Amino acid sequence: MPVRTETKSGVTVCRMDGEIDINSSPDIKKVFDKLITQKTPKIVIILSNVTYVDSSGLATLVEVLKNMRSYGGRLRLVNPSSKIRSLFEITKLEKLFDIMSNEEEAVSTFS
Repeated sequence: MPVRTETKSGVTVCRMDGEIDINSSPDIKKVFDKLITQKTPKIVIILSNVTYVDSSGLATLVEVLKNMRSYGGRLRLVNPSSKIRSLFEITKLEKLFDIMSNEEEAVSTFS
């Protein structure tokens, strides 16, 4: 799964496609480890094209959030499908993550 990154208004926007699972999690982790090493302060992850997330994918996202919080960074998730949003609700992770409905809203809430 490729992670495409761009910067908008000082916010790093990461777009993901496909599945976040045991096979793709190591590559995803490498991308975010680099951003975390640089102490990227604001990251938005666009999930609209993500079709599946397994437990290792959830663990990767939680680890990214935890590592960002360790230096004061902030993370927003954007537009997960109803199936993936349900997964966050069932696991109670929607209380841990800021989940927004669209990219513009997510980027603007950082200011």
